[in-house]
Amino acid sequence: MAAHRRCATIARELVRVLIDYRPALRQRTGVGEWIHSLVSVLADGDGDASAIDLTVFSSSWKDRLGLIRPSVRSYDGRVPVSLLNFAWHQLGWPPIEWLTGHSYDVVHSPHPLLIPTRSARQIVTVHDLDFLDHPDHAEAEIQRDYPNLVKHHVKRADQVIVPSAFTASEVSRRLGVPTDKISVCYNGAPDWTPRPDWPEHGHVLFVGTLAPRKNIGRLLDAYVVLLERHAAKCPALVLAGPPTSRSPDWIDRLEHPPLKDRVRCTGYLDPATLRRMYEDAAVLVLPSLHEGFGLPAVEAMTIGVPVVVSNRGALPEVVGEAGLVVDPMEPVEIARAIERMLSDHPFAQACVERGFQQVARFTWKASAVALRQAYQTTCERRRKTLMSTTG
Repeated sequence: MAAHRRCATIARELVRVLIDYRPALRQRTGVGEWIHSLVSVLADGDGDASAIDLTVFSSSWKDRLGLIRPSVRSYDGRVPVSLLNFAWHQLGWPPIEWLTGHSYDVVHSPHPLLIPTRSARQIVTVHDLDFLDHPDHAEAEIQRDYPNLVKHHVKRADQVIVPSAFTASEVSRRLGVPTDKISVCYNGAPDWTPRPDWPEHGHVLFVGTLAPRKNIGRLLDAYVVLLERHAAKCPALVLAGPPTSRSPDWIDRLEHPPLKDRVRCTGYLDPATLRRMYEDAAVLVLPSLHEGFGLPAVEAMTIGVPVVVSNRGALPEVVGEAGLVVDPMEPVEIARAIERMLSDHPFAQACVERGFQQVARFTWKASAVALRQAYQTTCERRRKTLMSTTG
C-alpha cells in the first residue's frame, strides 16, 4: 500500500526522473544533441502541471559534467564509460541507486539498453535499428551488446522512446513492442533565424558523423558526376562531422583527382561554427542509407537551405514536400537533384519556403511535453497495476 500511495502522489505532483546524460558530455552529435536539448527544456518546466524533478547522470574517467541548469540535480562519477556499460549491459549491475545514493520514479536511458534499477520505472530510447541490419558498421561496444540484447531490453522496458513515426513502426514490427508502449518524441528545430541572403558561392554540404550508413562513398560518386559536368563552376563539397573507425574506407579518395582540393572534411564543429557552415551552403545533401530522424535536414530548413535527402528511413517523413527525395544507391540521381537545387533558383527558393513551414512541426518544447507524458504514463500504469493487485 505504501508503494501504491507513493505512485498515486507522484502522478499528481512531481516525477523523480534520472536521465543518462553521457552522450552529451563531449561532441554533441545525434543522440548527444537530442539529450542535451530535451534536458534543457525539461529543466525549464514551462509551468507544465506534469513537471519533473530532474537528475542528470554522468560517469566518465576523463570528462566532467558541468552545470546544466540550477534546477537540475546531477551525479558525476569517475567510472570509465566502457567499464560501466559492460557492467550494466552484461551483468545488469550495479543499480543506479547504488551509484547515486538516491531513488527515482523513472530512469531513462538514451540508448536501447536498460539502466539497472532497484525499483524505478525503466525507459529506453531507440533512435534507429541500423545496428540490426549492419552490426559491422557500428563501433565495437554496439556490435557486442545491441543486436543480442535489444529485443529483451525493449520488452522489459516500461516505455520506449523513438524520434519518428518511422522508427516507431520499426520498433513495433521488428522488436515486437506494443504500440501503446512507444512514445514519439521528435527532435526539435534549433533556435536559429533564417539567413538574410542566399550565398553567392555556396558549397554543397553534408552534416553528420562520417559513418558507413551515411553513404559518403556514393555522395562522393555523385560529386564526381557534378565535377565532370561543370568542372570549374562546381561548388566545393564540405563534409561536416567527425570521422569514425570506418571512415578510411573512402577517405583516401580525397587525396587524389578529381576530388583532391575539392572536398573538405571539417571534423566535429561547435554549434556556432556549424551554424555558419549552414549559412554558407547552397544545398544540404543527406544520402543516408538509414536515419531514425535526420536532424541536419531540420537544421538546414530552419536556416533556409534547400535539402536533398534519401528515400530511406525517417528522412521523407521529416522533409515532407520541402525537398528532393532520391534513391541513395544511385549516384547519378543524387547528382541530378543537387544540380537542380544549384541551377533552378525559383525551385530551390520554393523548397526553402516549404521548409520553413515544415520545421514548424518540430520543437523541443513539443518533444519535452511528449516525454513528460511518457514519464507520467509509466507511473500511471504502475499505479493501476498496484491497484488491481491490492484489490
